[in-house]
Amino acid sequence: MEDVVKALGLLTLGTRLKRVGERLQAQTQAVIEAEGVDLPSSHLPVLATLQRLGPLTVGDIALALGVSQPGVTRQLGKLQEAGLVIARQSAGDLRLRTIELTEAGQRHVAHAWRYTWPAIEAAVAEACAPHGPALLALLQALEEALDAQDLLARVDRHQRTAGDPHAPA
Repeated sequence: MEDVVKALGLLTLGTRLKRVGERLQAQTQAVIEAEGVDLPSSHLPVLATLQRLGPLTVGDIALALGVSQPGVTRQLGKLQEAGLVIARQSAGDLRLRTIELTEAGQRHVAHAWRYTWPAIEAAVAEACAPHGPALLALLQALEEALDAQDLLARVDRHQRTAGDPHAPA
């Protein structure tokens, strides 16, 4: 059967990237579970962020990861239940909570950095070989282009240039 998403090329790039992302996350999850870790692979970036940057507010974690704050809040709830992070009231502003790794969280991340994450990274690098660095550069360029101008503005500009009578003024 024809892979329509693939055949439509750039028109469905977002869908294709999501499909690849979901596939990579599912396969990463299999690696994590094979090591006996009962934690969704999607939580790993949050743990890595806290390890790299230290205690942060929920908003700062979301900003560092480039994801939504509600999504981070849900992940932090599960990480807190697992005993890997703790939330503390900010001394300067009681409305803010600062999230940090617990001792168990620090041990988990240290183990992951030493064993699990390098193995996953090597496997992904092998799957991307020899295009890994170029792929990362292209993703960076795409993110920067979308930051500079979103798709709606780009579509409006193309429609005005083509003389589309339905294009916004």
